Amino acid sequence: MDHAVAPRRLLLVDNLQVEVYLTREELGAAAARAVAERMRECVTRKGSVSMVFAAAPSQSEFLAALSRLGDIAWDKVVAFHMDEYVGLPASAPQSFGSFLRERLFDLVQPGAAHFLDGQALDPEGEGRRYAALLQAFPVDIICAGIGENGHLAFNDPHVADFRDPLIVKIVELGEASRTQQVHDGCFPDLASVPTHALTMTMPALMAAQWIYTMVPGPTKAQAVRDTLTGPIGPHCPATALREHRDAVLYIDQDSASLL
Repeated sequence: MDHAVAPRRLLLVDNLQVEVYLTREELGAAAARAVAERMRECVTRKGSVSMVFAAAPSQSEFLAALSRLGDIAWDKVVAFHMDEYVGLPASAPQSFGSFLRERLFDLVQPGAAHFLDGQALDPEGEGRRYAALLQAFPVDIICAGIGENGHLAFNDPHVADFRDPLIVKIVELGEASRTQQVHDGCFPDLASVPTHALTMTMPALMAAQWIYTMVPGPTKAQAVRDTLTGPIGPHCPATALREHRDAVLYIDQDSASLL
């Protein structure tokens, strides 16, 4: 069982609560406890909880800790993921759906898990299908990360639209996002990284009741600084978190090193 560790620092930047931990393991455990508590609250209040998960190595400690916690009614969970590569088979290890199956869904067996189909013959139609599901199960909790260029989901700075009319859309990935996938060890080189993805849009993400964002590691230090100290806008999509009514950012000493 994970033991509670107090954050080393607490910050409030606009509306965004920030908790700083020593290690990524402490960060993941703390975030998991908070998310689990919110899940239990939702299930008690309305009988179910709708959740969106990010799929990235930055989420590994959090997902592992969440899967170990008891007293969570996983059969009452409706689970989504926030993005998926276009053209990548669902069985590919780099698939975000595959990542979440392996690290969470197969371990806890949520009541329902809805996946984006990156190989759909009509990607725009697939986006509409997924958007309809998200509308049918309004999102209570989002568990997110932040990209090296400040992206949320695959809303890179050049495609992020804080007033996007869509819920899910196709985007062309920026080089920074594609390079991050190489840094993370997901692909051997830039040429192997898909160029397009389906992603939940910024308004769809911000519509969630609660957002928990886990951002450990030295490669995220610049993105964390930009998120917390720069102006709010699509140039750093994660700055939108500072305007959300109930969001928490979890960082470690490495990702907090430039603050």
